[in-house]
Amino acid sequence: MAETSRRNKRRLRRPMSQINVVPFIDVMLVLLIIFMITAPMLQQGVEVDLPEAEAEALEAEQRAGEPIVLTVTAAGAMSLNQGPLVNEPLAGPQMIEIVQDLLAAQPGTQTFVRGDRHVDYGRVMDAMVALQRAGAGRVGLLTEPPPRDAN
Repeated sequence: MAETSRRNKRRLRRPMSQINVVPFIDVMLVLLIIFMITAPMLQQGVEVDLPEAEAEALEAEQRAGEPIVLTVTAAGAMSLNQGPLVNEPLAGPQMIEIVQDLLAAQPGTQTFVRGDRHVDYGRVMDAMVALQRAGAGRVGLLTEPPPRDAN
């Protein structure tokens, strides 16, 4: 009986050589779930269904800075991709003022209109006229290429 108690004491004094990975896996799964939940919330921008057109893509001009893109949603709301109110609905005069400030800071910046395919043509024209009033010399329209046939 004395020998069994000595064996038990020896077992108790040995260092544990196994690593318990279950808590590590638990933490990793919790982090994975957090990232899976928050990733869709990080999408920025305004959802617009662009029209399709069979046109050649324009070469990006070698200018520093991001182009100014005015988005017109299907509901007719306008928003900019730059400035103090990024992707926020803007009224005409407010939008013109912001574009003027952006063009004054970086003259010659490219300007584009992203109009939803379901918005009235007149609303897209209003956006283009507003950009030209703000000082944009040339205004382009953004489209998506048509789907390719799988022949």
